[in-house]
Amino acid sequence: MDLAVQTRGDWELILDVARWAEDRGLVAIALPDHYLERGDETERPAYDHLVHLAALARETTKIELVSLLSPVTFRHPAVYYKMGVTLDEVSAGRFTMGIGTGWLDEEFTLFGLPYPDQGTRFELLDECLAYLTTALSTDTAGFEGEHYQLSEFDPQPRPRNLRLLVGGGGSKTTPTLAGRYADEFNIYACTPEQYAGRRDLAEKTAAEAGRDPGSILFSTACPAVAARKESDYRRVLAMLAERTRSTPEHIEQVYEKRGYPHGSGSKAAEMLDRLEEAGCQRFYPQMFLRNPEDFDIILDAYRP
Repeated sequence: MDLAVQTRGDWELILDVARWAEDRGLVAIALPDHYLERGDETERPAYDHLVHLAALARETTKIELVSLLSPVTFRHPAVYYKMGVTLDEVSAGRFTMGIGTGWLDEEFTLFGLPYPDQGTRFELLDECLAYLTTALSTDTAGFEGEHYQLSEFDPQPRPRNLRLLVGGGGSKTTPTLAGRYADEFNIYACTPEQYAGRRDLAEKTAAEAGRDPGSILFSTACPAVAARKESDYRRVLAMLAERTRSTPEHIEQVYEKRGYPHGSGSKAAEMLDRLEEAGCQRFYPQMFLRNPEDFDIILDAYRP
């Protein structure tokens, strides 16, 4: 399985993580798109991740740059298209654009961003992905939807290697959309049985749409809480509990129930192996702590 990383924070931290990730041979660095770091902590700064990714494109040379991921109501599909092809250009084809329905209610409310009901957001996501697929192809037929329209012309520039990512934890609609449109499907960490079911549905939908199911990269992500040594694991767990205003006991209960790879010794790597057997090909451990010196300890716990 390929290993990547997801992080967030200020520019200094993100650049440190990106350089560390390239040095360690990780395949990708992903940033989430949130205008609040957490819904109940408005005092913590949150930055525009697409601007950070553009800056990373000039500060890195090999690693893939991934938007994981943008809420569909943050930007019109035309804006996603133009930002995507521009990031594709400045990164020399290393950018993946991720789009989802959004879920952090407070950021929409506080900033006054559109946030219709979930059913409507899935309609918007479907149309947005169809719009982008048309704009990125050589097809000049245009797109006519209820919410978005693209005229019959060939939008320029043509991307070098821009990829679309669909992500989420849903069991039906999200895998269906991924099967229709995604180059990468990020299934948020779950049990191996759940993962296999969502992958199967995406592959089935892709085949029905005339796409090659084998062309889809299947990935996952979850908060990184792991270490080979028990003492290191307990320290990382305590830091996460403090940051999230939780308790170590609660975090472990939730992670065990949801199937998030975590723990000390070989446990995290073994849990990741079971996800790989279910079809997962890439793992993004979410390293949101401000302790880059601990990243090696965490990463090594996910490797056999």
